Amino acid sequence: QVQPVESGGGLVQAGGSLRLSCEASSNIFRINTMAWYRQPPGKRRGVVASISSYGGTYYADFVKGRFTISRDNAKNTVYLQMNNLKPEDTAVYYCNILTTSRDYYWGQGTQVTVSS
Repeated sequence: QVQPVESGGGLVQAGGSLRLSCEASSNIFRINTMAWYRQPPGKRRGVVASISSYGGTYYADFVKGRFTISRDNAKNTVYLQMNNLKPEDTAVYYCNILTTSRDYYWGQGTQVTVSS
C-alpha cells in the first residue's frame, strides 16, 4: 500500500530515451532523499542517481551527462530521464525513498532493456 510504484520501463533501441517515474504513497511524509538504483543481470544493485530535499544531485559516472533525476515534492514523485541509452544500461531499475526519520521504501522495480 505504501510501496512506491515505478513506471516507464520497457524495451528501447540503443541511442533511444526513456523516462521513468516513481510515485510514493501520499501516506509517506517527510521525504528526504529520492534515488534510483539498478541491478543488471548477474550483478548487485547499485545507485544510479539521487536527489536530496535541497535539490542537490548525484550521478554515477557511467550515467553522468546522459541521465537526469528530478522530483516533484507535491506529487511525492521522482523521475529519471534517460537519454542515449546503451545496451549496458539494461537492468531492473528501482526507486528508493528515504525519509528524515531514516525509514526507506523500495519500489517493485521496472525492467529496462536496451537492444543493439
